[in-house]
Amino acid sequence: QVQLVESGGGLVQAGGFLRLSCTASRRGFIIDGMGWYRQAPGKQRELVGLVNNDGRTNYEDSVVGRFAISRDPGKDTVYLQMNSLKSEETAVYFCYAQARRLGRTNEQHFWGQGTQVIVSS
Repeated sequence: QVQLVESGGGLVQAGGFLRLSCTASRRGFIIDGMGWYRQAPGKQRELVGLVNNDGRTNYEDSVVGRFAISRDPGKDTVYLQMNSLKSEETAVYFCYAQARRLGRTNEQHFWGQGTQVIVSS
């Protein structure tokens, strides 16, 4: 299994910044990509950003230029730097990993427990 542990959520004023971290434990698995999703109250979970093993990133349109995702493969850790936060970005932020068992090709999807981000207006 792959276990993901997030940290760094909290309360911030609109226009402020936060940095989220997520560390994976992955015994017997290879992680091919990591990233972040978020789920606001009453809404569906949505992609924030992803980074794969060669460093390519993919972001949801509304966060481009404000959020930056990075990964430290040696530590199996992914970071999300969030700048110029908006009140509508209040949500639970979930760490995500796409991984496969050693010797296998089928990908599996893993989620962290989530960390709350509250942006006050």
